[in-house]
Amino acid sequence: MIIINTTPKFEKSFSKLPKDIIKLFELKETLFINNPFHSSLKTHRLKGKLKKFWSFAVSYSYRIMFIFEKKNNITFVDIGTHEIYK
Repeated sequence: MIIINTTPKFEKSFSKLPKDIIKLFELKETLFINNPFHSSLKTHRLKGKLKKFWSFAVSYSYRIMFIFEKKNNITFVDIGTHEIYK
């Protein structure tokens, strides 16, 4: 079973999301918990200065940036458009 933690930055960004993205997030989070590498999530490792982070797609425009802390312990760092990578 995967345990998901969140950062204050994630919580703040999440609170500003449109309601339709929040509903989509709930579906994607369930997929992620069952299989973090499900093909519809497009999970991938980031590069450059963000190389310790991973990302998966909530929608075409919205992404979740996260870290694998341990095998079954994940921290969601931020959620938003591609601007979260800057």
